[in-house]
This record gives sequence, C-alpha cells and structure tokens, in this order.
Amino acid sequence: MTNSNVRILVVDDEPPIRKLLRVGLASQGYAVSEAPNAKAAIELMAQDKPDLVLLDLGLPGMSGHELLRKWRDDGFDMPVVILSSRTDESGIVDALELGADDYITKPFGMNELVARIRVALRHRFQQQGERPVFQTGDLSVDLVKRIVKVEGKEVKLSPKEYDILRILVQYAGKVLTHQFLLKQVWNDSTDVQYLRVYVRQLRQKIEKTPDQPRYITTETGVGYRLREVE
Repeated sequence: MTNSNVRILVVDDEPPIRKLLRVGLASQGYAVSEAPNAKAAIELMAQDKPDLVLLDLGLPGMSGHELLRKWRDDGFDMPVVILSSRTDESGIVDALELGADDYITKPFGMNELVARIRVALRHRFQQQGERPVFQTGDLSVDLVKRIVKVEGKEVKLSPKEYDILRILVQYAGKVLTHQFLLKQVWNDSTDVQYLRVYVRQLRQKIEKTPDQPRYITTETGVGYRLREVE
C-alpha cells in the first residue's frame, strides 16, 4: 500500500498541531483528516474508517483515553499512535494498555513521527504471525528452533530470557509496557524490578555495549522496544 492510499485521522484540540501534522503528513503523501474533539473523531471514524489515528490524550470533553477505549470496545482495530507530553508517563502507559500501538512525545520531528507511523502500519498490513527467523543487524532469532545468534555465534539464553526476547521479536519496533511483558512472560504482575534484572542479563548476552543497547531500548517509565536496525 502506497502512502497516497493511507488515510490518517488526526485528533487534537490544538489548531497549530493539526496544521503541522496536516501539512507534514500530506507532504509525505498521506491523506489526512482532522478532528478537534472526540465527538468529531467518532463521526469521522464512522465515515472515513482511517487506516491509522494520531490521538492526543488531553482532549476537551471525552478524553483521549475514553475515546480509545470506546473505539476498541466497538471493534475498531486500526493502529493508534498517541501524541503526548513528555511528563505524562502514566497516561502513555494507560493508553498502551488500552490498545494504543505506539506513542510520540511533543515536541516531535516529522521524520520520527513518520517512522513510528510506518512501524504501526506494517504490523497491521503485513500478515500477522511470527517470522520463522528474525534478523536485525547482527542479531538472529530462530523462533522455530529457539536458537539465538549474535554475529553468527549461538548465544545461550535462560528460558525466561528467551521468552522476553521472543515477545520483543513478535512485536519488533513497538513499545511494550512493563505490565504487558510481565503478563506475557510470567502471567502475572510480578515486580517490575524482576523484569529489569532479566532484561539486563539479556542485554549482557546480545548487546556489544549493554549500557548503550542497540537492540533492546528502554522507554523510560513505560517499557521496552526491540529496534530493527540496518
């Protein structure tokens, strides 16, 4: 699907932000519609059925969280990228738990936003399911044979370390919250510190410089993301 066929709905109550997004995304070939509040967004969703939504959380009246919950309850599964302030970590986490696909904090660069949009769209437009062999940079993960290699050399992981990496690979490029990872790997809300210990151990095994990770990056106060690098 080309950019010209992709419809993006921008939901934000600030006219300058909507104009910035309208002009910037249109220059990338996207078709953009705008809504200043939840009521208008609900109407446009029914009319246009956009491929992706850029959603501000601080809307007047019905909040962005309430709007997202309504859409997901109504069965709308389009990708949603949250537009948020840098200080609203709890709001970001809540939105991701409600079904948002990613987030970007204001102020943001258009190149960064377009990259997030492409990742979110790729997860929906490609057929879902784990790739038999995931490759990014020098990291290779065979999801069938459960073999992990770095620079062609096999790396031995503990079962929990592998489970964390497998989930990150399944959602490569997307930010995953601490609670999501804890539920997927431990099936409960184990202390986040427990997860951090395992991620640190995993980085020691797959990263050249664990303190400056290339693959598993930290989303401060939110969770982790597996970056797909060149």
